[in-house]
Amino acid sequence: MKSDTKSFYLAIILSAAAILIINWLWPAAPSSEVALSEDETKKEAVLPSELEAEQSDDGLYSPLGRKIVAPEEALKQDRRIAFSNSKVSGSIRVKGARFDDLSLLKYKQTLDPESQDVVLLQPSATKDAYYAEFGWLANDNYRLPDRNTLWNVIGGELTPDSPIILEWQNGQGLKFVRKISLDDNYMFSIENTIENRTGKDVVLYPYGLIHKVYQEGSASSKVVHEGMLGVLDSSLKEVSTGKLDKGEKKEFTTRGGWAGFGERYWFTAFIFGQSDDAKVHFGKTDDATYQADFTQSPITIQNGAVGSSNLKFYAGAKEIKLLDDYTKNLNIDKFDLAVDFGWYYFLTKPFFYILDFLYHIIGNMGWAILLFAALLRLAMFPVANKSYESMSKMKKVQPKIQAIQQTYPNDKMRQQQAMMELYRKEKINPTSGCLPMLIQIPVFFSLYKVLNIAIEIRQAPFVGWIKDLSAPDPLTLSAMSGLPIPSMIDLGVWPILMGLTMYLQQKLSPSPANKDQARMMLLLPVIFTFMLGHFASGLVIYWTLSNILSIIQQKAIMRKYGVK
Repeated sequence: MKSDTKSFYLAIILSAAAILIINWLWPAAPSSEVALSEDETKKEAVLPSELEAEQSDDGLYSPLGRKIVAPEEALKQDRRIAFSNSKVSGSIRVKGARFDDLSLLKYKQTLDPESQDVVLLQPSATKDAYYAEFGWLANDNYRLPDRNTLWNVIGGELTPDSPIILEWQNGQGLKFVRKISLDDNYMFSIENTIENRTGKDVVLYPYGLIHKVYQEGSASSKVVHEGMLGVLDSSLKEVSTGKLDKGEKKEFTTRGGWAGFGERYWFTAFIFGQSDDAKVHFGKTDDATYQADFTQSPITIQNGAVGSSNLKFYAGAKEIKLLDDYTKNLNIDKFDLAVDFGWYYFLTKPFFYILDFLYHIIGNMGWAILLFAALLRLAMFPVANKSYESMSKMKKVQPKIQAIQQTYPNDKMRQQQAMMELYRKEKINPTSGCLPMLIQIPVFFSLYKVLNIAIEIRQAPFVGWIKDLSAPDPLTLSAMSGLPIPSMIDLGVWPILMGLTMYLQQKLSPSPANKDQARMMLLLPVIFTFMLGHFASGLVIYWTLSNILSIIQQKAIMRKYGVK
């Protein structure tokens, strides 16, 4: 050994800090992307992305730029089909059968209970345009329904108990019928049938697209993937908005699966049948506009026969338990991966379910987090005990270590040999204290992810001034003093408490023999306090209680071994 074993502790702690910073600044790299070859991308019909630019009816790609109007005004411009259930409300534009108006009834935009519901889908002429549409492409010169088609509507409001029927005839012998259903949550079912009375066989390509305008400056994108994503051929594909240049496309082939857009708490996706083949494209069509679209394998409709194409469309919240239910009941491949569980999926998802279970027992997510911290400490109790026993023994022999350093002040080799002999004599394992720390690293990151991704924790209150466990502590130094304090050092009460408990915990540990390392160790509580000071308050509360429980356990072990 080249230096005191405390350097190993220091390396572990600094590594954890480095990983944390990297994880925050640069999220996990997206899954590998499989580009199609020239032969595979041979165009059999006009691609949806090209159709978008060619047939735009709202000025999105005109030289004059986008025509921006208020959502209320945009919704008045066309006839609409209203829909609602206990979780969503909105409308489908009759012209083009476009899904472009949807609000989430369970979720408010702010902590104010009177604030507006979260709006997910908006018409194309609005600032935050976000919509989906579905149709058919063909090689032959048939009139096909497009974004300007006025469908004939059969039925009234779309609800879980009352689907609607849309009909349109092209005047060339093709009749298009679309049945749209809505379940009790966020899933639309779209069943298409095409009657062929043209006198010859017809080949059509089902297609669909989701179009979204992204506004710059989303802070959550640093810790959670935001952009296009999907499970295609059983493999997760993620393409961040910053990874695409204007006009660029990423292309994939798939059988079954799903694809769409994901944000921190919400997402949309088109979902294929298990045996459906499709080509999926993720692209950037303008400076701030993106599109996920697909073309499916052609369907041949014989003269006098009826063809069909069906799919589902999800537009709602990333409710993990609901996504798992869809995976199981609708056979949607890995639908839960719409949630960005991060590198530690095997821990993050179970942690969520444990927290959710505790929450339903206690009724408060903050107390559930604290009970979770206590249960984790209990599970790690035997390992931590051995660690603290070793650390107590090391603290007890600190005078002997200092005597060795004074005996051999200029001979590091002799120092190390003498210390190793001392450790063997006292039956001390100098590295045993690192195991709990190594275990804590994935636990910390997994809980960090849960608090950032779980919509169940969004706007969940604790006690006192903590009204949202997914947000930083709002009771900061500037809030208490009224003084203008730079945001970097403007810490809340809980981060300060966390830093103090880290300092107390450090004082119970044996000091490094190396003075430079000792000074660095003294700085670590300060570094972690400022680094975690603006993280989710739930995470800081968890870390604080975990420190307190560690201090209690460590004090008990020290008293057992007679260490002051």
